Amino acid sequence: MAKLVLEDGTIINGKLFGAKNNSSGEVVFSTAMTGYVESLTDPSYKGQILVLTYPLVGNYGVPSPKFFQSEKIQVSGLVVSKHCLFPSHYQNQKTLHQWLLENNIPGISEVDTRALTQKIRQKGTMLGKILANDQEIDFYDPNKENIVEKVSLKTPKFFNNHSPKTVCLLDCGFKKAILNHLLKRKVNVLLVPWNFNPLAQTKIKIQGLAVSNGPGNPKMVKETIAIVRQAITRKIPILGICLGNQILALAAGADTYKLKFGHRAVNQPVKDLKTGRCFITSQNHGFAVNPSSLPKNWQQWFVNLNDQTCEGIISKDGQFMGVQFHPEGHPGPQDSAFVFDMFVEKLC
Repeated sequence: MAKLVLEDGTIINGKLFGAKNNSSGEVVFSTAMTGYVESLTDPSYKGQILVLTYPLVGNYGVPSPKFFQSEKIQVSGLVVSKHCLFPSHYQNQKTLHQWLLENNIPGISEVDTRALTQKIRQKGTMLGKILANDQEIDFYDPNKENIVEKVSLKTPKFFNNHSPKTVCLLDCGFKKAILNHLLKRKVNVLLVPWNFNPLAQTKIKIQGLAVSNGPGNPKMVKETIAIVRQAITRKIPILGICLGNQILALAAGADTYKLKFGHRAVNQPVKDLKTGRCFITSQNHGFAVNPSSLPKNWQQWFVNLNDQTCEGIISKDGQFMGVQFHPEGHPGPQDSAFVFDMFVEKLC
């Protein structure tokens, strides 16, 4: 047995699976029906306990690590209604229980995750902890520290595509699909830590800067914001994705704020305010850009059709762009992958 304890005093009992560890973090929910492998390995979930609303999780098991978005499970804990002990899929290599156990991550099942989600929607995202043993632990808020440095790589890596153009990808907790989409577009990629300034080195000249997704409060990564601000000053094309979009906004002089319960799903509708076209997108974020705070040479690019929050920003000259959603999908649709094409076209 195990229990999920919320900061408002709510106690939810359930069955333990995975590791017999206690864990704490911010409790968030995702409404995606599939894609738990990609979600659990998404560094944006670092420091969070993930609640999945879909009632059966693990029924296709865990495939090869080539499908992971990072090297390991990133969530602090997993909450599900039912988890499958006997998965069926030709690519399955292990059960969800075995995978969580290997990564020392606790899971709790037999929970009414939809009722829990309604509670979070009504009261807002809250802190919680999974208790699987008698050891006491405190609540933990990942938004009060720089959690990006915990998921970012330590030393730069260069991916040589034998191209005359090189993009620097600032790793704030990047998903592998972002790197793959850039490489697919025949550019070299210099992958660097969150606080590495590619403009201060002369060994590799870059033609563009991409700022990745990642966990936590964007205002905690002051060094990354300063690097992006310098890139704006030098007129280097920039693409920000998710957290990267928020960092771009802060670097430009705009402001960000915390959403009540965030957007975590693979079916979020957004509208391109330039063309009027709508797209279904994959999303995973708890903060957003305040569009009214954008400087006069910037404008809102996309809007969320569910709650009218800002889903993208772009400079009026088109050199700097950011999207709050995930154009790379994984999980979810890649209908908006044209964003990568727009960015690469700006490289010179």
